[in-house]
Amino acid sequence: MSEPIEFTYRDALRLALRDAMTADSSIIVIGEEVGLYGGAYGVTKGLIDDFGPERLIDTPISEAGLVGAAVGAAMTGLRPVAELMYVDFIGLAMDQIANQAAKIRYMFGGQIGVPMLLRTQGGTGRSGAAQHSQSLEAWIMHTPGLRLAMPATVTDAYVLLRHALTLPDPTVFIEHKALYTQKGILDREQPADWGQAKVLRAGSDLTIVTYSRMVHFALEAAGSLADDGIDAEVIDLRTLNPLDRETIVASVAKTGRALVVTEDTLTAGVSAEIAAILQEEAFDWLEEPVIRLAGEDIPIPVAPELEAGSIPSPARIISTARKLMRR
Repeated sequence: MSEPIEFTYRDALRLALRDAMTADSSIIVIGEEVGLYGGAYGVTKGLIDDFGPERLIDTPISEAGLVGAAVGAAMTGLRPVAELMYVDFIGLAMDQIANQAAKIRYMFGGQIGVPMLLRTQGGTGRSGAAQHSQSLEAWIMHTPGLRLAMPATVTDAYVLLRHALTLPDPTVFIEHKALYTQKGILDREQPADWGQAKVLRAGSDLTIVTYSRMVHFALEAAGSLADDGIDAEVIDLRTLNPLDRETIVASVAKTGRALVVTEDTLTAGVSAEIAAILQEEAFDWLEEPVIRLAGEDIPIPVAPELEAGSIPSPARIISTARKLMRR
């Protein structure tokens, strides 16, 4: 048996693309500087050497153009991977994403679909300021017809991306910019378990529901809470559409308390939807109200200290959990 190999999150994504493109000749990558340059965050670096410019296609600086081209390519038999440098630019292509890709299967009565993948990145951590640091997953989650994955770990980055490239529907794949250098052991044979959340840490006192980079913050906080005698269960949602309601509700039914942690904004965000689900489906087991801990309802500051203060931190997760436990 070979020794386990440590990968970065970025390298796991690149390997997933390489393996998928090797297995399926219909997969192409299209975006700004995805070919010769290797992508804004280096995920596609070197793939043009393996697959050539016919399958690694550099486009003009037009998000509407490149996503529209990907929609058309998907409708005509290819399986495109469109890369947006930043999720902040998704508004420039929202007609193509929300009005075309998401609706074509329905509008055509199932006769044709859009099996495309939209890769992008979001979140804070690099002082990108207000126009390059947002968490806009609620926009995607709100749109029927779109699938949405937000992996937190090296293995999930690989297996979820590979699985997304087999789906018949358009999928948005949001990678957190602060995770690209995160390291971990890659298990390429792990089942994707698409649409299933994972309990990364079992606990009995409260449930912390989260995804993407906040998973790591929640696990760090849960370790500190354990030193104080608070046993926190940590759930990584992994995909937001489909959303694994059953795992969330079952956990809260066991612990009686729920803390939802997200980097996107508090108002009308992902945390609001999850809190509503728990209020409707787990009310009889709740010993305390569901608490949301989310990003501030402000443009993201550029100053590192202010940026860090605009989103949940391990310390804030700890203090909020103590409040929930009345400690």
